[in-house]
Amino acid sequence: MTSSAEEYDVIVLGAGPTGENVADRTVAAGLRTVIVEAELVGGECSYWACMPSKALLRPVAALEEARAVAGVREAVGDRGLDAAAVLARRDSFASNWKDDGQVGWLRDTGIELVRGHGRLAGVRTVAVEGEDGSERVLTARHAVAVCTGSRPVLPSGVPGLAEAHPWTNREATGSPVVPGRLAVVGGGVVGVEMAAAWRALGSEVTLLVRGGGLLPRMEPFAGELVADGLREAGVDLRFGVEVSALERADGSGPVTLVLGDGERLTADEVLYATGRAPRTADVGLEQVGLRPGDWLAVDDSCTVVGVDGEWLYAAGDVNHRALLTHQGKYQARITGATIAARAKGRALDTSRWGAHSASADIAGAPQVVFTRPEVAAVGLTLDSAQRAGLRVRAVDHEIGAVAGASLYADGYRGRARVVFDLDREVILGACLVGPGVAELLHSATVAVVGEVPIDRLWHAVPAYPTISEVWLRLLEGCRG
Repeated sequence: MTSSAEEYDVIVLGAGPTGENVADRTVAAGLRTVIVEAELVGGECSYWACMPSKALLRPVAALEEARAVAGVREAVGDRGLDAAAVLARRDSFASNWKDDGQVGWLRDTGIELVRGHGRLAGVRTVAVEGEDGSERVLTARHAVAVCTGSRPVLPSGVPGLAEAHPWTNREATGSPVVPGRLAVVGGGVVGVEMAAAWRALGSEVTLLVRGGGLLPRMEPFAGELVADGLREAGVDLRFGVEVSALERADGSGPVTLVLGDGERLTADEVLYATGRAPRTADVGLEQVGLRPGDWLAVDDSCTVVGVDGEWLYAAGDVNHRALLTHQGKYQARITGATIAARAKGRALDTSRWGAHSASADIAGAPQVVFTRPEVAAVGLTLDSAQRAGLRVRAVDHEIGAVAGASLYADGYRGRARVVFDLDREVILGACLVGPGVAELLHSATVAVVGEVPIDRLWHAVPAYPTISEVWLRLLEGCRG
């Protein structure tokens, strides 16, 4: 084994979107920065999550929208999706699982790359083990940022689970073939999105949910409308179901799921979408007094708490603030600005909405679930606002009642809710469900993050006839 030592201003562990953005910001500030990555540069989002999953789901939505407009549905007829073409397009959006383009971006941006598995080896020190067994020791003058993301979690204690070789998000977004029968375990975002995608591509999909509803962290009506949409698409949706064991001979061929009531369900593949855990088990946390495998607790500047010297940062999924790619990139911008300010001896502005405070993680993190129908949400739900002790009112409106929605799709079905703060007269949260609502979300995010008073929003006139007219109806409800 050979060893060498190199000094940088900033070391970033993980070259996903979060790590790339931390490095981009620190390089822009004149700090020599290196990224350490053992897998593909671009991370989970680029190859096994956001991009390939949305490439699978966009054709589903496009076909649904075509069939919802008279004159177009007749042209489309009963033809389904061309699965081979959809999968080929998916492959292109995942860059065919090659990172040449992302590596080129690093080079052009001035970010250095070290391939290998990086572990903390002390204060501002990282040891990198290469594929050939060689070791490089990197030291940082100013900061180390852990941006290693999260990994799928499989439940423990389920007999036969490991031997069944279940799909996780990686196999679900990257499969080269359409399984004839797919069982999906879990009613969260990955579960409902992949159920919608593979059903539209021709799979017989059974969605098994332990609880009583889908998307439990969103407004209840969101899960109800998604459940209706999935059933209409032909998904066999079952609630209150436990999987007690799995059987798969020799790890290949059909897999049998033994359900809690003794029923046996056979599928060609089974997807477990049952949560995420941080990728921190083997990044050297014990070298700085932290416990391997834990989420990394940070303050609003994304500085890791419990480590002296303000040199260790954690951004993205790994800090558990908001497991969303766009929030990770947002945290990366905050982290980069914080590292640069400290490196130059400047005071931080960590006040709410300050330049060095990731305030939006708590108050205004937007999310879109690209299922059937789409769900878009930002800020607090009614339940979370009430549990926080706030005096609020929910204002609901059927989106299909506005002219723009009826033009968008015949028989448009959807619902919108805003959570209105009765004391401050601002909107704390919004949830929209229906075709095309993803593109309405940023207006809600601006209203929530900007804490725009209702009396001022009243003068933000939605264009006619658009789906955004639902905002006028919601504001009327807020104003009473």
